[in-house]
Parts: sequence; C-alpha cells; structure tokens
Amino acid sequence: MNILLTGGRAPATLDLARAFHRAGHSVFMAESLRGHLSQPSNAIQANFVVPAPRHETEAFLFALKKIVEENQIDLLIPTCEEVFYTAMGHGELPVFTESIQKLNQLHNKWLFFNSRTPDTMLIRSRDELLRAFAQWNRLVLKPVYSRFASRTLILPPLQKALSTLTFDSPWIAQEFIEGQAYCTYSVCHDGHITAHTTYPSHFTAGQGATIVFQHVEHPAVFEWVKSFVEGNQFTGQIAFDFIHTSAGKIYVLECNPRATSGVHLLTSHPRFTEAFLNPQMDCITPIDNHSYMLSTAMLIYGLPAALKENNLRQWARTFFTSSDVMLDFKDPLPFLLQFRSLVTYLRLAREKNISPLEASTFDIEWNGENSRTPKRMN
Repeated sequence: MNILLTGGRAPATLDLARAFHRAGHSVFMAESLRGHLSQPSNAIQANFVVPAPRHETEAFLFALKKIVEENQIDLLIPTCEEVFYTAMGHGELPVFTESIQKLNQLHNKWLFFNSRTPDTMLIRSRDELLRAFAQWNRLVLKPVYSRFASRTLILPPLQKALSTLTFDSPWIAQEFIEGQAYCTYSVCHDGHITAHTTYPSHFTAGQGATIVFQHVEHPAVFEWVKSFVEGNQFTGQIAFDFIHTSAGKIYVLECNPRATSGVHLLTSHPRFTEAFLNPQMDCITPIDNHSYMLSTAMLIYGLPAALKENNLRQWARTFFTSSDVMLDFKDPLPFLLQFRSLVTYLRLAREKNISPLEASTFDIEWNGENSRTPKRMN
C-alpha cells in the first residue's frame, strides 16, 4: 500500500515510517518544516514540503489532496498536531482520524472534563482564578489548549499565577493529585482497539513530554481506555495521561487524539502496521518490556533534572540500559542529522521568544482556531 505520513519532525513519525517500510509498504512524507528529522530516512520514498497547517490551512489541505491523487495514496496517517488541520479534510482525504469537531472535544482540556478527571474549574478571569485558590490548597493551572505541559503551572503560589495568566485565552484549574504518572497510546477503529501500550512517566522534557518508554501491564488503565474508545466509537490514534494514587484510584488528566511516543513500544511488533489497516484484528501490545529512550532529550533535559533532584544513579541506569529510538544502523542519517531540526527550533524560539519545545510545534499546533471545516478543496 501507499502510505502518506505527516509530522515527520517527530521521532514517533520516523519510527512509524520505518515500520511501514519494513512491512513492505511505500512510505511518503508531507511536512512544513524543511530539513525535518525524518527527511533523510531511507524508509521514505518521497518527501513533500507543504504549507504550514496553522498559518495556511487551506493551502495545506490542497497540497495534501494533490499528493494523495498524484501518488495514489491509500491511507493518510497524521501524527502530530497537524492532525487537527488534516481532519478538516475528512471525507475528501483517506485520513486515519476523526472529524475536527470530535477531535476538538478531546483536545480541549475543559471540554474533555469527565467523571475520572480531577475536580476542574474553567478560568477566564482574575475572580475565577481567586475562586480556584480559595477552593483548593494545592492546584494545577493549564491553558485549555496546550501541549507538553509547556505552560502548565504545578502548585503555583497565588502571586505567580496572577502574574502569569493573562486571560486572553481560557485556562483550567485542577485539584492537584499526587501519584505515579502513566501514559497510554492506542490505535483504534470505530471503538475497537487494535494496538495499545501503557508506560510510566519518570523522565520528561520539561514538565510534560515523556522521554523514556517501557511498557507495563496496567489492567485498570487499559479497561478505562477501552471503555472510553468504545463509548465514543473513536477511530484513529489516541493517547491519555493518568495519575495512579497511592490509594489505588486512577485519574485521567488529559487526552491527545494523535500519535505519541507510545509508538516506539509497538513498532517492533510484526503486526503493528496491520493495526492501522485491519479494523477486525485483536488488540496487540508490546512483545517485551524493554526500555527505549530519546537519548538527546535524556542528555538535554533528563540529566540536569537528575542532578537537581539527586537522582543521577537512576538516570545513569536508565540511560545505559535503554535503546535509542532514533538510532538504526540500517537507517543512520536521521540520528546523525537530528541537530539540523534542533537548530531550526532554537532559531525560531529566539525569534518568537518561546521555548525550543514550543517552537517545535509553532507552525502545526492547534489552539481551537478555525473550529469549523474550511471551504472544500477544489
């Protein structure tokens, strides 16, 4: 089959490209970032530079449609936050995701609020922020639309919160819940899960993105995900963040209706790509519990955090027993050239006065804009 992936800047997308290539499929890549991580991979038959989804949505969709038609693409799999813009072509593109309206309900942290989330309050003004601090002694503040926890405030003092929130876009306040963090990733068809993994979050890039991955069996988490996917008849890739308290209670913190780093735990499974193509197959899970990591992120983010928290021994043990997800001796160039895209992020971060992590999604992130489908792609 001819498979088109978007979001080639992400290590998870590179891993997906390699998996589909190993399975005998022809892999094409569409990205708005030039010199992205996956670009030099020998798993990719052709790379296409497309307009930035966030800033040129209609041109982006038109470019995708042209690529699909000219290359006889059978399946389009979005991976990063461009999924929200790609979803606007639902019905006109062979895209493996839900409609934009359904995705927005999941990505919006207020709309996603349900009985398993911590107590949550919508914050749109100074008075509502003060009310949240009056209700909870310990709380977390998050923008309604965000990623990587890049702007999340965990247990902030009131003065810090008052000086940070500008109320030009809504936030949520949640009661702080202490416990072990877990992440999940699943591939789904009409409410049926065909691939799934759960992994704890120990090392992260900043406050959010997990950078070490090791599958664990967590029946309660899987049952919650299974019930949610069935209840919402979800199709596509979906991921959740959980907290498991010492009392044994599970809270779901947020949903990412797209690919995440959980991909890395499944790509070695011989049937993983089938999970995207066969809606009837039984659910697969990782074939072992080996540990994988983003070694560059472990050096840039994990090591300073370990030194600060006096956790160097665990960092070293993890670093030297985990496999790097980007290093593949049969496909070495993405690993060797990965700093090209890092330089691009650093340059954009300086230009826009944002963090490098925020810069990595600047042209693809979705913050609720254009929540209606744009004009048809003529």
